Amino acid sequence: MILVPATSLDDWKKLLASPDKHWKEDYSAHALATRWQDSRGFPPEISALLGTNDLTSGATLLLAIPEHQVPLAGGARASQTDLWALARTASGLISMAVEGKVSESFGPSIGDWEKDASSGKRARWEALCALLEVNRDCDRDVRYQLFHRTASALIEAKRFHAKAASVVVHSFSATRESLSDFQRFVRLMGGTMAAPGHMMSVPAREGIALCFGWAQG
Repeated sequence: MILVPATSLDDWKKLLASPDKHWKEDYSAHALATRWQDSRGFPPEISALLGTNDLTSGATLLLAIPEHQVPLAGGARASQTDLWALARTASGLISMAVEGKVSESFGPSIGDWEKDASSGKRARWEALCALLEVNRDCDRDVRYQLFHRTASALIEAKRFHAKAASVVVHSFSATRESLSDFQRFVRLMGGTMAAPGHMMSVPAREGIALCFGWAQG
């Protein structure tokens, strides 16, 4: 893979699947790009979040890739993470999937997503459940997007021989829109997130340490 550095916000915009639809000042894509492009390393609220867990404390950003696509089993469509980052900690590398949010939801619930499911969808769901060690008949109100973002973080951790993976929501919503959906997913994964601002560890998946966090931008 040949990567071209993002030197301006226009470089981020070009990577969006639908730039004219999603590139607006009140939308997460624009907010995330502005915050990260202007930062040297992690934005302050992300550094503060990572500092709350021994697994991620003191992390140094090595690279960050906007709109990073990770192929998943079942179907031809890859998971497109708002920002994927590789960081170094005292204990090794960590793969981070960062999702920007303003007022957008995490998409359809599992129950809605699997209606009239094709064979490709069923194959993808089987693969996601196996990777995340989740029962196929889990809570149907959990948002599907959080499953494949977590899978992306784990898949890239394995690809880069990272010892840990994390999913971070970088929120720009004053009302913390969709926080309850994120907390619901973290519970399913084996953790409890009482409030934003703290990285929560959950049981490892396939030998890779895993944690979740919500940062308020």
